Amino acid sequence: MSNKLNFVEELRWRGMIHDVMPGTQDQFAKEMTTAYVGFDPTAESLHVGNLVPIMLLKHLQVNGHKPIALVGGATGMVGDPSGKKEERKQLKEEVLQHNVACIRKQLSKFLDFENGDNKAVLVNNYDWFKDWSLLGFLRDVGKHITVSYMMSKDSVQNRLETGISFTEFSYQLIQGFDFYHLNKEMNAKVQMGGSDQWGNITTGTELIRRMEGGEAFALTCPLITKADGSKFGKSESGNVWLDAKLTSPYKFYQFWLNASDADAGKYIRIFTLLSKETIEAIEAEHAQAPHQRALQKALAKEVTTIVHSEEAWKGAVEASEILFGNAPTDALLKLDEETLLSVFEGVPQVKIQRSELDAGINLVELLSEKTGVFPSKGEARKMIQAGGVSINKEKMPDPLFNTNAGMLLNNKYLLVQKGKKNYFLLIAE
Repeated sequence: MSNKLNFVEELRWRGMIHDVMPGTQDQFAKEMTTAYVGFDPTAESLHVGNLVPIMLLKHLQVNGHKPIALVGGATGMVGDPSGKKEERKQLKEEVLQHNVACIRKQLSKFLDFENGDNKAVLVNNYDWFKDWSLLGFLRDVGKHITVSYMMSKDSVQNRLETGISFTEFSYQLIQGFDFYHLNKEMNAKVQMGGSDQWGNITTGTELIRRMEGGEAFALTCPLITKADGSKFGKSESGNVWLDAKLTSPYKFYQFWLNASDADAGKYIRIFTLLSKETIEAIEAEHAQAPHQRALQKALAKEVTTIVHSEEAWKGAVEASEILFGNAPTDALLKLDEETLLSVFEGVPQVKIQRSELDAGINLVELLSEKTGVFPSKGEARKMIQAGGVSINKEKMPDPLFNTNAGMLLNNKYLLVQKGKKNYFLLIAE
Protein backbone atom coordinates (compact mmCIF):
# COMPACT_ATOMS: atom_id res chain seq x y z
CA MET A 1 0.00 0.00 0.00
CA SER A 2 2.97 2.35 0.51
CA ASN A 3 3.24 3.17 -3.20
CA LYS A 4 -0.44 4.06 -3.39
CA LEU A 5 0.05 6.85 -0.87
CA ASN A 6 2.41 8.57 -3.26
CA PHE A 7 0.45 8.69 -6.54
CA VAL A 8 -0.90 12.27 -6.38
CA GLU A 9 2.36 13.53 -4.86
CA GLU A 10 4.26 11.77 -7.66
CA LEU A 11 2.20 13.67 -10.22
CA ARG A 12 2.60 16.90 -8.28
CA TRP A 13 6.43 16.99 -8.30
CA ARG A 14 6.35 16.07 -11.97
CA GLY A 15 4.18 19.13 -12.71
CA MET A 16 1.25 16.96 -13.81
CA ILE A 17 -1.50 18.34 -11.56
CA HIS A 18 -3.77 21.18 -12.69
CA ASP A 19 -7.00 20.55 -10.77
CA VAL A 20 -7.80 17.82 -8.28
CA MET A 21 -11.17 17.33 -6.62
CA PRO A 22 -11.12 17.33 -2.79
CA GLY A 23 -10.89 13.79 -1.46
CA THR A 24 -9.07 12.39 -4.50
CA GLN A 25 -5.74 11.92 -2.75
CA ASP A 26 -7.47 10.24 0.22
CA GLN A 27 -9.20 7.85 -2.19
CA PHE A 28 -5.86 6.74 -3.67
CA ALA A 29 -4.37 6.38 -0.18
CA LYS A 30 -7.30 4.28 1.04
CA GLU A 31 -7.23 1.39 -1.45
CA MET A 32 -6.20 0.19 -4.88
CA THR A 33 -8.28 2.56 -6.98
CA THR A 34 -9.57 2.15 -10.52
CA ALA A 35 -9.20 5.29 -12.62
CA TYR A 36 -9.68 5.99 -16.31
CA VAL A 37 -8.72 8.30 -19.14
CA GLY A 38 -10.58 8.71 -22.43
CA PHE A 39 -8.95 8.84 -25.86
CA ASP A 40 -10.52 10.33 -28.97
CA PRO A 41 -10.25 8.00 -32.00
CA THR A 42 -10.41 10.69 -34.70
CA ALA A 43 -7.07 9.52 -36.20
CA GLU A 44 -5.50 6.11 -36.71
CA SER A 45 -2.63 7.02 -34.40
CA LEU A 46 -2.20 8.84 -31.13
CA HIS A 47 0.26 11.76 -31.15
CA VAL A 48 2.72 13.19 -28.62
CA GLY A 49 -0.03 15.34 -27.08
CA ASN A 50 -1.77 12.11 -26.05
CA LEU A 51 1.36 11.05 -24.17
CA VAL A 52 0.29 13.20 -21.21
CA PRO A 53 -2.89 11.20 -20.41
CA ILE A 54 -1.05 7.99 -21.32
CA MET A 55 1.60 8.82 -18.73
CA LEU A 56 -1.14 9.53 -16.18
CA LEU A 57 -2.29 5.93 -16.65
CA LYS A 58 1.29 4.65 -16.66
CA HIS A 59 2.11 6.34 -13.34
CA LEU A 60 -1.23 5.15 -11.96
CA GLN A 61 -0.36 1.52 -12.73
CA VAL A 62 3.26 1.82 -11.54
CA ASN A 63 1.92 3.14 -8.24
CA GLY A 64 -0.25 0.06 -7.76
CA HIS A 65 -3.64 1.28 -9.02
CA LYS A 66 -5.79 -0.07 -11.85
CA PRO A 67 -5.98 1.85 -15.14
CA ILE A 68 -8.82 1.83 -17.64
CA ALA A 69 -8.18 3.27 -21.10
CA LEU A 70 -11.45 4.25 -22.72
CA VAL A 71 -11.45 4.62 -26.49
CA GLY A 72 -14.40 6.73 -27.57
CA GLY A 73 -15.91 4.77 -30.44
CA ALA A 74 -19.27 6.37 -29.59
CA THR A 75 -18.19 9.83 -28.43
CA GLY A 76 -15.91 10.04 -31.48
CA MET A 77 -19.10 10.13 -33.55
CA VAL A 78 -20.26 13.23 -31.65
CA GLY A 79 -17.09 15.29 -31.15
CA ASP A 80 -15.95 17.04 -28.00
CA PRO A 81 -16.31 20.87 -28.18
CA SER A 82 -13.69 21.41 -25.44
CA GLY A 83 -10.93 23.68 -26.72
CA LYS A 84 -12.45 23.76 -30.22
CA LYS A 85 -13.50 26.88 -32.12
CA GLU A 86 -15.71 25.04 -34.57
CA GLU A 87 -17.45 21.70 -34.96
CA ARG A 88 -15.35 18.83 -36.23
CA LYS A 89 -16.21 16.75 -39.25
CA GLN A 90 -18.05 13.54 -38.39
CA LEU A 91 -16.26 10.27 -39.17
CA LYS A 92 -17.90 7.16 -40.58
CA GLU A 93 -18.34 4.23 -38.20
CA GLU A 94 -15.95 1.94 -40.10
CA VAL A 95 -13.20 4.62 -39.97
CA LEU A 96 -13.71 5.04 -36.24
CA GLN A 97 -13.53 1.28 -35.64
CA HIS A 98 -10.26 1.08 -37.62
CA ASN A 99 -8.83 3.92 -35.54
CA VAL A 100 -9.93 2.25 -32.31
CA ALA A 101 -8.08 -0.95 -33.27
CA CYS A 102 -4.88 1.00 -34.03
CA ILE A 103 -5.03 2.87 -30.73
CA ARG A 104 -5.53 -0.37 -28.78
CA LYS A 105 -2.22 -1.61 -30.20
CA GLN A 106 -0.36 1.60 -29.33
CA LEU A 107 -1.57 1.71 -25.73
CA SER A 108 -0.30 -1.83 -25.13
CA LYS A 109 3.27 -0.45 -25.35
CA PHE A 110 2.70 1.58 -22.20
CA LEU A 111 0.27 -0.40 -20.09
CA ASP A 112 0.32 -3.99 -18.84
CA PHE A 113 -2.97 -5.54 -19.95
CA GLU A 114 -1.94 -9.08 -18.96
CA ASN A 115 -0.61 -9.38 -15.41
CA GLY A 116 -1.52 -8.57 -11.83
CA ASP A 117 -4.58 -7.48 -9.89
CA ASN A 118 -4.11 -4.00 -11.32
CA LYS A 119 -3.73 -5.04 -14.96
CA ALA A 120 -5.03 -2.44 -17.38
CA VAL A 121 -8.35 -2.74 -19.17
CA LEU A 122 -9.29 -1.20 -22.50
CA VAL A 123 -12.94 -0.41 -23.18
CA ASN A 124 -14.85 1.16 -26.05
CA ASN A 125 -17.88 3.25 -25.10
CA TYR A 126 -19.58 2.21 -28.33
CA ASP A 127 -20.16 -1.15 -26.63
CA TRP A 128 -22.60 0.33 -24.12
CA PHE A 129 -24.01 3.17 -26.20
CA LYS A 130 -24.94 1.13 -29.29
CA ASP A 131 -28.08 -0.28 -27.63
CA TRP A 132 -29.38 2.99 -26.21
CA SER A 133 -32.31 4.71 -27.90
CA LEU A 134 -32.48 8.49 -27.91
CA LEU A 135 -35.74 8.51 -25.95
CA GLY A 136 -34.38 6.04 -23.41
CA PHE A 137 -31.22 8.07 -22.84
CA LEU A 138 -33.16 11.33 -22.45
CA ARG A 139 -35.59 9.70 -20.04
CA ASP A 140 -33.12 7.78 -17.86
CA VAL A 141 -30.03 9.99 -17.96
CA GLY A 142 -30.85 13.45 -19.33
CA LYS A 143 -33.38 14.21 -16.61
CA HIS A 144 -30.65 14.21 -13.95
CA ILE A 145 -28.66 17.17 -15.33
CA THR A 146 -30.18 20.64 -15.81
CA VAL A 147 -29.63 22.85 -18.83
CA SER A 148 -28.29 25.63 -16.61
CA TYR A 149 -25.68 23.23 -15.20
CA MET A 150 -24.59 22.26 -18.73
CA MET A 151 -24.58 25.89 -19.89
CA SER A 152 -22.20 26.89 -17.09
CA LYS A 153 -19.34 24.80 -18.49
CA ASP A 154 -16.46 26.66 -20.14
CA SER A 155 -16.55 24.31 -23.15
CA VAL A 156 -20.09 25.57 -23.86
CA GLN A 157 -19.59 29.22 -22.85
CA ASN A 158 -16.58 29.56 -25.14
CA ARG A 159 -18.66 28.52 -28.13
CA LEU A 160 -21.84 30.52 -27.59
CA GLU A 161 -20.75 33.40 -29.83
CA THR A 162 -19.59 31.24 -32.74
CA GLY A 163 -22.38 28.73 -32.25
CA ILE A 164 -22.57 25.23 -30.80
CA SER A 165 -24.78 22.44 -32.15
CA PHE A 166 -27.01 20.35 -29.91
CA THR A 167 -24.77 17.42 -30.83
CA GLU A 168 -21.73 19.03 -29.24
CA PHE A 169 -23.76 20.56 -26.41
CA SER A 170 -24.82 17.05 -25.42
CA TYR A 171 -21.23 15.74 -25.42
CA GLN A 172 -20.65 16.40 -21.70
CA LEU A 173 -23.75 14.35 -20.85
CA ILE A 174 -22.50 11.45 -22.94
CA GLN A 175 -19.00 11.59 -21.44
CA GLY A 176 -20.55 11.94 -18.02
CA PHE A 177 -22.51 8.75 -18.61
CA ASP A 178 -19.25 6.96 -19.48
CA PHE A 179 -18.01 7.76 -15.98
CA TYR A 180 -21.32 6.63 -14.47
CA HIS A 181 -21.20 3.36 -16.43
CA LEU A 182 -17.58 2.60 -15.51
CA ASN A 183 -18.25 3.51 -11.89
CA LYS A 184 -21.21 1.14 -11.72
CA GLU A 185 -19.79 -1.74 -13.78
CA MET A 186 -16.04 -1.56 -13.01
CA ASN A 187 -15.87 0.47 -9.79
CA ALA A 188 -14.00 3.34 -11.47
CA LYS A 189 -13.69 6.03 -8.80
CA VAL A 190 -11.56 8.61 -10.63
CA GLN A 191 -11.52 10.11 -14.10
CA MET A 192 -8.35 11.85 -15.27
CA GLY A 193 -7.60 14.00 -18.31
CA GLY A 194 -6.35 17.33 -19.60
CA SER A 195 -7.42 20.54 -17.87
CA ASP A 196 -9.81 21.29 -20.74
CA GLN A 197 -11.77 18.18 -19.71
CA TRP A 198 -12.60 19.39 -16.18
CA GLY A 199 -16.17 20.35 -17.10
CA ASN A 200 -16.92 17.03 -18.78
CA ILE A 201 -15.34 15.05 -15.93
CA THR A 202 -17.23 16.87 -13.18
CA THR A 203 -20.49 16.29 -15.07
CA GLY A 204 -19.68 12.59 -14.64
CA THR A 205 -19.13 12.93 -10.89
CA GLU A 206 -22.43 14.81 -10.67
CA LEU A 207 -24.29 12.07 -12.58
CA ILE A 208 -22.84 9.41 -10.26
CA ARG A 209 -24.00 11.43 -7.25
CA ARG A 210 -27.50 12.11 -8.61
CA MET A 211 -28.23 8.70 -10.16
CA GLU A 212 -26.62 6.41 -7.59
CA GLY A 213 -25.86 8.56 -4.57
CA GLY A 214 -22.23 7.53 -5.11
CA GLU A 215 -18.98 9.41 -4.76
CA ALA A 216 -16.41 9.87 -7.51
CA PHE A 217 -13.37 12.06 -8.07
CA ALA A 218 -11.56 14.05 -10.74
CA LEU A 219 -7.95 14.90 -11.54
CA THR A 220 -6.62 16.90 -14.48
CA CYS A 221 -3.16 17.75 -15.75
CA PRO A 222 -2.06 21.01 -17.39
CA LEU A 223 -2.22 21.40 -21.15
CA ILE A 224 1.38 21.32 -22.32
CA THR A 225 2.79 24.42 -23.96
CA LYS A 226 6.28 25.35 -25.13
CA ALA A 227 8.32 27.99 -23.32
CA ASP A 228 8.13 30.23 -26.41
CA GLY A 229 4.34 30.02 -26.42
CA SER A 230 4.04 27.87 -29.54
CA LYS A 231 1.88 24.75 -29.60
CA PHE A 232 3.33 21.55 -28.17
CA GLY A 233 3.28 18.42 -30.33
CA LYS A 234 3.78 20.11 -33.68
CA SER A 235 6.83 20.03 -35.90
CA GLU A 236 7.33 21.96 -39.13
CA SER A 237 5.72 19.07 -41.00
CA GLY A 238 2.68 18.80 -38.67
CA ASN A 239 1.66 16.48 -35.84
CA VAL A 240 4.30 14.24 -34.27
CA TRP A 241 2.62 10.82 -34.26
CA LEU A 242 3.37 7.71 -32.21
CA ASP A 243 3.00 5.50 -35.30
CA ALA A 244 6.38 4.97 -36.98
CA LYS A 245 4.69 4.97 -40.41
CA LEU A 246 3.43 8.53 -39.84
CA THR A 247 6.45 9.94 -37.96
CA SER A 248 9.70 8.03 -38.38
CA PRO A 249 11.63 7.12 -35.19
CA TYR A 250 14.39 9.46 -36.40
CA LYS A 251 12.00 12.44 -36.68
CA PHE A 252 10.39 11.46 -33.38
CA TYR A 253 13.80 11.41 -31.68
CA GLN A 254 14.72 14.75 -33.23
CA PHE A 255 11.50 16.33 -31.94
CA TRP A 256 12.57 15.68 -28.34
CA LEU A 257 16.25 16.35 -28.98
CA ASN A 258 15.40 19.84 -30.28
CA ALA A 259 13.52 20.86 -27.12
CA SER A 260 14.76 24.06 -25.49
CA ASP A 261 16.50 23.81 -22.12
CA ALA A 262 13.41 25.21 -20.36
CA ASP A 263 11.09 22.75 -22.10
CA ALA A 264 13.39 19.74 -21.68
CA GLY A 265 13.41 20.21 -17.90
CA LYS A 266 9.61 20.17 -17.88
CA TYR A 267 9.18 17.37 -20.42
CA ILE A 268 11.61 14.94 -18.77
CA ARG A 269 9.41 14.99 -15.66
CA ILE A 270 6.16 14.49 -17.55
CA PHE A 271 7.09 12.08 -20.32
CA THR A 272 9.53 9.69 -18.61
CA LEU A 273 9.54 7.39 -15.59
CA LEU A 274 12.94 8.62 -14.42
CA SER A 275 13.11 9.26 -10.68
CA LYS A 276 13.39 12.72 -9.14
CA GLU A 277 16.97 11.99 -8.08
CA THR A 278 17.97 10.83 -11.56
CA ILE A 279 16.40 13.86 -13.23
CA GLU A 280 18.07 16.27 -10.81
CA ALA A 281 21.43 14.58 -11.48
CA ILE A 282 20.93 14.99 -15.25
CA GLU A 283 19.98 18.65 -14.73
CA ALA A 284 23.16 19.21 -12.71
CA GLU A 285 25.21 17.60 -15.48
CA HIS A 286 23.43 19.74 -18.06
CA ALA A 287 24.13 22.91 -16.07
CA GLN A 288 27.85 22.14 -16.09
CA ALA A 289 27.99 21.78 -19.89
CA PRO A 290 24.76 22.97 -21.57
CA HIS A 291 26.26 22.53 -25.05
CA GLN A 292 26.39 18.75 -24.46
CA ARG A 293 22.56 18.79 -24.17
CA ALA A 294 22.43 16.04 -21.52
CA LEU A 295 18.79 16.85 -20.68
CA GLN A 296 17.61 16.65 -24.28
CA LYS A 297 19.55 13.45 -24.97
CA ALA A 298 18.16 11.71 -21.87
CA LEU A 299 14.62 12.88 -22.69
CA ALA A 300 14.85 11.79 -26.33
CA LYS A 301 16.29 8.41 -25.36
CA GLU A 302 13.61 7.61 -22.78
CA VAL A 303 10.61 8.66 -24.86
CA THR A 304 11.85 7.13 -28.14
CA THR A 305 12.61 3.84 -26.38
CA ILE A 306 9.21 3.53 -24.74
CA VAL A 307 7.23 4.60 -27.83
CA HIS A 308 9.29 2.65 -30.39
CA SER A 309 12.14 0.51 -28.99
CA GLU A 310 15.72 0.70 -27.78
CA GLU A 311 16.81 -0.44 -31.23
CA ALA A 312 14.86 2.41 -32.85
CA TRP A 313 16.52 4.87 -30.45
CA LYS A 314 19.99 3.56 -31.33
CA GLY A 315 19.15 3.83 -35.03
CA ALA A 316 17.97 7.42 -34.55
CA VAL A 317 21.21 8.32 -32.73
CA GLU A 318 23.29 6.78 -35.52
CA ALA A 319 21.26 8.62 -38.13
CA SER A 320 21.78 11.90 -36.25
CA GLU A 321 25.55 11.32 -36.17
CA ILE A 322 25.57 10.75 -39.93
CA LEU A 323 24.27 14.25 -40.50
CA PHE A 324 26.95 15.80 -38.30
CA GLY A 325 29.80 13.86 -39.85
CA ASN A 326 30.70 11.55 -36.96
CA ALA A 327 29.22 8.25 -38.09
CA PRO A 328 31.00 5.57 -40.14
CA THR A 329 29.97 4.64 -43.67
CA ASP A 330 28.42 1.41 -42.37
CA ALA A 331 25.81 3.42 -40.46
CA LEU A 332 24.77 5.19 -43.66
CA LEU A 333 24.52 1.91 -45.56
CA LYS A 334 22.14 0.52 -42.91
CA LEU A 335 19.60 3.34 -43.27
CA ASP A 336 16.28 2.42 -44.87
CA GLU A 337 14.99 4.80 -47.52
CA GLU A 338 12.45 6.53 -45.24
CA THR A 339 15.06 7.30 -42.57
CA LEU A 340 17.61 8.39 -45.17
CA LEU A 341 15.14 10.90 -46.58
CA SER A 342 14.18 12.03 -43.05
CA VAL A 343 17.82 12.63 -42.10
CA PHE A 344 18.52 14.63 -45.24
CA GLU A 345 15.19 16.44 -45.42
CA GLY A 346 15.85 19.93 -46.71
CA VAL A 347 19.17 18.95 -48.33
CA PRO A 348 19.31 19.96 -52.03
CA GLN A 349 18.21 17.06 -54.22
CA VAL A 350 19.47 16.60 -57.77
CA LYS A 351 18.15 14.04 -60.24
CA ILE A 352 20.53 12.10 -62.49
CA GLN A 353 19.99 9.50 -65.16
CA ARG A 354 20.32 5.94 -63.89
CA SER A 355 21.54 4.82 -67.29
CA GLU A 356 24.54 7.16 -67.05
CA LEU A 357 25.51 5.72 -63.69
CA ASP A 358 25.11 2.21 -65.04
CA ALA A 359 27.74 3.11 -67.65
CA GLY A 360 29.91 4.94 -65.10
CA ILE A 361 30.62 8.66 -64.79
CA ASN A 362 33.90 10.42 -64.03
CA LEU A 363 33.60 12.01 -60.54
CA VAL A 364 34.53 15.51 -61.75
CA GLU A 365 31.98 15.35 -64.54
CA LEU A 366 29.29 14.00 -62.18
CA LEU A 367 29.75 16.82 -59.70
CA SER A 368 29.98 19.63 -62.24
CA GLU A 369 28.26 19.16 -65.60
CA LYS A 370 25.78 16.45 -64.55
CA THR A 371 24.60 17.82 -61.20
CA GLY A 372 25.92 21.35 -60.68
CA VAL A 373 27.29 20.56 -57.19
CA PHE A 374 30.31 22.56 -58.40
CA PRO A 375 30.02 25.39 -60.95
CA SER A 376 33.00 24.12 -62.94
CA LYS A 377 35.21 21.07 -63.50
CA GLY A 378 38.22 23.01 -62.28
CA GLU A 379 36.63 23.85 -58.95
CA ALA A 380 35.42 20.28 -58.50
CA ARG A 381 38.88 18.87 -59.27
CA LYS A 382 40.60 21.28 -56.90
CA MET A 383 38.35 20.47 -53.93
CA ILE A 384 38.49 16.71 -54.57
CA GLN A 385 42.30 16.81 -54.59
CA ALA A 386 42.22 18.79 -51.33
CA GLY A 387 40.17 16.03 -49.67
CA GLY A 388 37.04 18.14 -49.41
CA VAL A 389 34.60 15.79 -51.18
CA SER A 390 32.96 12.60 -49.89
CA ILE A 391 30.53 10.22 -51.57
CA ASN A 392 28.41 8.20 -49.11
CA LYS A 393 30.69 9.40 -46.26
CA GLU A 394 33.88 8.17 -47.95
CA LYS A 395 36.58 10.65 -49.02
CA MET A 396 37.11 10.79 -52.77
CA PRO A 397 40.77 11.85 -53.32
CA ASP A 398 40.91 10.90 -57.05
CA PRO A 399 39.17 13.28 -59.50
CA LEU A 400 39.32 10.51 -62.14
CA PHE A 401 37.36 8.05 -59.96
CA ASN A 402 34.56 6.39 -61.90
CA THR A 403 31.23 6.60 -60.00
CA ASN A 404 28.74 3.86 -60.83
CA ALA A 405 25.33 2.42 -59.95
CA GLY A 406 26.89 -0.08 -57.55
CA MET A 407 27.50 2.80 -55.13
CA LEU A 408 23.83 3.76 -54.85
CA LEU A 409 22.24 3.74 -51.40
CA ASN A 410 18.96 1.81 -51.42
CA ASN A 411 19.72 1.34 -55.12
CA LYS A 412 18.66 4.93 -55.73
CA TYR A 413 20.72 7.60 -53.89
CA LEU A 414 24.23 9.03 -53.75
CA LEU A 415 25.10 11.29 -50.83
CA VAL A 416 27.61 13.98 -51.77
CA GLN A 417 29.36 15.98 -49.04
CA LYS A 418 31.13 19.16 -50.11
CA GLY A 419 33.28 20.52 -47.32
CA LYS A 420 32.10 19.92 -43.75
CA LYS A 421 28.46 20.96 -43.86
CA ASN A 422 27.20 21.07 -47.46
CA TYR A 423 25.25 17.96 -48.47
CA PHE A 424 23.59 17.06 -51.76
CA LEU A 425 21.38 14.04 -52.36
CA LEU A 426 21.66 12.69 -55.91
CA ILE A 427 18.64 10.66 -57.02
CA ALA A 428 19.07 8.17 -59.85
CA GLU A 429 16.00 7.82 -62.06
